[in-house]
Parts: sequence; C-alpha cells; structure tokens
Amino acid sequence: MPASGEPSSNRNVYVFGVTSFLNDTASEMAYWVLPAFLVSLGAGPAQLGMIEGLAESVASFAKLFSGYLADHIDRRKPLVVAGYFVANAVKPLLATVSAWWQILLIRFTDRLAKGVRGAPRDVMVAESIPKERLGSAYGLIQSMDSAGAIAGPLVALAMLARFGIRGVFLAAAIPGALCALVALFGIRESRRVTPMTAGAGITKAANPIRPAEPKIALPGSFYLVLIAVTLFSLGNSSDMFLVMRAQNVGIAVVLAPVLGLVFNITYTLGSWPAGWFSDYFSQRGLSRKWIAAAGYLIFAAVYFVFGRAPSTLAIWIGMAVYGLYYALTEPVLKALVVGTVGQEIRGRALGVYAFATSVATLAASLITGMLWKQYGAGSPFYFSAALAVVAAALLIIVKSDAASKRA
Repeated sequence: MPASGEPSSNRNVYVFGVTSFLNDTASEMAYWVLPAFLVSLGAGPAQLGMIEGLAESVASFAKLFSGYLADHIDRRKPLVVAGYFVANAVKPLLATVSAWWQILLIRFTDRLAKGVRGAPRDVMVAESIPKERLGSAYGLIQSMDSAGAIAGPLVALAMLARFGIRGVFLAAAIPGALCALVALFGIRESRRVTPMTAGAGITKAANPIRPAEPKIALPGSFYLVLIAVTLFSLGNSSDMFLVMRAQNVGIAVVLAPVLGLVFNITYTLGSWPAGWFSDYFSQRGLSRKWIAAAGYLIFAAVYFVFGRAPSTLAIWIGMAVYGLYYALTEPVLKALVVGTVGQEIRGRALGVYAFATSVATLAASLITGMLWKQYGAGSPFYFSAALAVVAAALLIIVKSDAASKRA
C-alpha cells in the first residue's frame, strides 16, 4: 500500500484505466484496418509477419530493460508518461506512408514505447493495492483497455466510407493526445518508503543514494509458469493474421473493424470478472493458473475453427469467443506473476515475463507467415491450437510452491 498521506490507492487504478481506454481507442482505430492498408500497398502475409515480428522484438527488449529499471528507480511516472506520449505521436504518421517498410518503422516505435511503459505501470498498480486485489485491479484496467478497443473499431467503421483508411489514421491523434494528457496530470507516484539499514531512521524516500542491494533470485514457481507461457506464445501470432484469414474466407475488408468490435465486447465484459474470480481462487488457497489454462484451451478451439474455416458464420462466432481467451489470461497471468515474487523484484519478474513472451511472439508471427505461404492458410492455425493445448497441460501439471499457491 502507499505510504500514509499519499493519494487514495484506487486513484492510480482508475487513471490507468482511463489512459488504457484512450490509448486503445487510438490504437484500434488503426490496427484493424492495417491489413487492408498493407494489401493496398502491395504487401501480404509475409510482410505482415515481418512488421509485427520485428516490432514486437524491440518491445521485448524494452520490457526487459524497463522491468529492471522499475525496481531501481523511485519515480516511475516519467517512463509511463513518455511511453504513452511517443506511441500516440507516431500513430497518425501512418496516414503519410507510401511503402510497407515505413509502416514497419512506425510500428517499431509504437511497440518500443509500449515496452518502456509496461512494467513500470504494472508495478505502480501492484504498489497501489493489496495483493489479494491484484486480479481485480488488472482486470479492471484490462476491461477499460478493451472498451477502448470497442470504441476504436466503431469510430473507424463510421469514418472509413467517408474519409478512407488514411483519414482514420489521422483521427487517431485525438484520443492519443487525450491519453498522454491524462497520464501526465492524473497519475500519482507511489513512493516506496523502506528502511535502508536495520534500526536506522533513514528511508529511501529521504535519501536517494542507495547502498548495494543483495541480488534476489526469481523463485522456481515463476520459471515454471514462464516455461508454459513461453511455449504458448510460440503459437500466439499477431491477431492481424486472424483478420487476414477472415478476409481470405470471404469477410469484406470494410467489416474488419466489426471483427475487432465483436472480439472486444467479449473481452471487455469478461476481463474484470475473470480478474475478480482469480482473486477468489487465490483467497481460498487455489492457484490462478487454472483460470489461465482454461483461457489457453479456448484459444486452441478458436484457432482450430479458423484453421478449418467452415463458414463465415463460424469465423464471426470464433472471433466473439476469442475475447474470452484474452479475458481469462491477460489480467490473471499478470497477477499470477506478481504473486510468485517478492515486492523487491516485481519489476524484474514482469520484465522477464514480458520479454520471454514477446520474443516467442516474434517467432510466432514469423512462423505463421512462413507456414501460411508454404502450406496454406489453415496450417498456422492448427499449429497454434496444438501448442496452446500443450501449454495448458503444462500450466496445470506444474507443482506450485508456497508462493505460487498464495498467488
């Protein structure tokens, strides 16, 4: 909890919720029309895989660095604000590009900024609330994030016919600017006040010069979770491949934002209840991993349907169900990771977790593009479904130590 005299712990959770809503509104306005824009520039699945893969690779290193940094600095707000500002400054530049490699540069910068802000933000959330409410807090923020992902496609859909794809990219600057302003003026720093020496009245807040701290190892329970999640991520390619597959089956380009809408409605409605339910599990001595494993199995079912693609109706239903996978994993896995480690290494744990999954996601996008090109549109989806089933099994069978059981 924050030190006495600091702002209400709920403030940061709500402010991060608002910034997530605005940021995702801007992102999703552009995200769901990007495949069609790439096609208009003469690019295809291979270029999409390269763009998403390389963009995520830089994000992975940024997440690792920012996670380490979050454990060693007293002020995390500047990193978070800078991350939101840069990401939303480059999105409108999509309206000016004339070649697919320019999109790569913009996505590269966008993902770098996201990587820088991610771990510091999640650590600030964890410092603002009791451990037993972690799932609910991350779930609420995720719900607001995905609510923005509902607003974004709706705005894009309304604007496409009249202003075209480039007009949608330009309009994304409005919610993006609001996001940066809310982050700048709304977030409150939660200063850590911990003794520097036994019996001394000096605190880190009073004296910023810290003595050398003993290195604290990440526990075995954290690595067991990491192995399962990384394996899953090897099949978790960019969602843009789902959009491209839908268009391949016969769903019109103009309906791409509606695909995002259908998916994000389920995601929004499910995130907070899933986070709350994981807290309920934790308080009764059960692990959150059961909920995350259920999310992986839902992912496997959806990707199997996309692989077979029996009809456009099946694609629409699959996209709606896909939101449940995100709701059951995104907030729950963050709470699970934070719950397996001590307060001193939360940033490092979140950074390593984000780094490993991002590197695997890089490989996933490249593998998906290659499999699609070499073996047909259905093959990468079958591959992803199989990996998800194996990862769910690993997540369930790994033994939890005392720390993870409390998570």
